[in-house]
Amino acid sequence: MAQVEATTERVVAADPETVFDAIADYSGTRGKLLPEQFSEYEVREGGDGEGTLVHWKLQATSKRVRDCLLEVSEPTDGELVEKDRNSSMVTTWRVTPAGEGRSRVVVTTTWQGAGGIGGFFERTFAPKGLGRIYDAILARLATEVEKPA
Repeated sequence: MAQVEATTERVVAADPETVFDAIADYSGTRGKLLPEQFSEYEVREGGDGEGTLVHWKLQATSKRVRDCLLEVSEPTDGELVEKDRNSSMVTTWRVTPAGEGRSRVVVTTTWQGAGGIGGFFERTFAPKGLGRIYDAILARLATEVEKPA
């Protein structure tokens, strides 16, 4: 089994604190950011960053649905980590300054992939598919936090 990694980033026209707060707001904003690949969204504990326990199903492909139960931590300033209790999947959100009133958001998901030929296809195609899903989330995030000019 090899580790699989998918990384997506976007610069958002809002300050880092505003962006981070939106990402960490599981009881409000976060559910609005999720595209159609997510279902059964439910905050089970907490709801704002560190200490949150959130559930969703992620349908990455027509055949693959992950039942995710995520524990949320904030190991460093500007970083939010979601560890899935049901798999090896870990998603890290990093928000850093990107100039005046702008933020760079980098989301990275890693997991232990399958072995053999299935693992080859997973390592080849899963990062691209997950990248498209996170592009949609980041676009919705930008819409949510950017102030009209």
